[in-house]
Amino acid sequence: MKKFIMTILCAMFLAVPATFAQSSADNGDNIIGEYLTDRGGKKSKVRVTKNADGSYNAQVFWVENPYDEAGNKRKDVKNPDKALRNVDIDQVVIVKGLKYDPATKKYGGAKIYDPTKGMRVSASAEFETPDRLKLRGTILGVGVTLYWTRIKE
Repeated sequence: MKKFIMTILCAMFLAVPATFAQSSADNGDNIIGEYLTDRGGKKSKVRVTKNADGSYNAQVFWVENPYDEAGNKRKDVKNPDKALRNVDIDQVVIVKGLKYDPATKKYGGAKIYDPTKGMRVSASAEFETPDRLKLRGTILGVGVTLYWTRIKE
């Protein structure tokens, strides 16, 4: 009986540090970084940063083709906010205020912006693998799934 109790106690002591290690690493900050996106053959790079309130933003910092036919830098001309229509296409903030839910290990509570259509829709995200982020944009239950691949440095 003493062996059984000792085995249980040892197992508990070994499990506790593993639980703490998992919970401390599971705070949502693993989303911070740079990602490559490819939507319909149009590639861009996005940087995810953390806000002071603990939420996350994603901003484009590179697009494969930033110039129009005339050689001018493309702008975010379809943005519903007229004040943002003069922003360079490679500087558009596409996600604002994404929040992490540790219970579900998913992100949500934000809108994702599609500069090709000028639309903002509800956004959710979760990691499929440590380097592949699955984003889902939905409006009235209809949505599109995108995948962002972490850029290794």
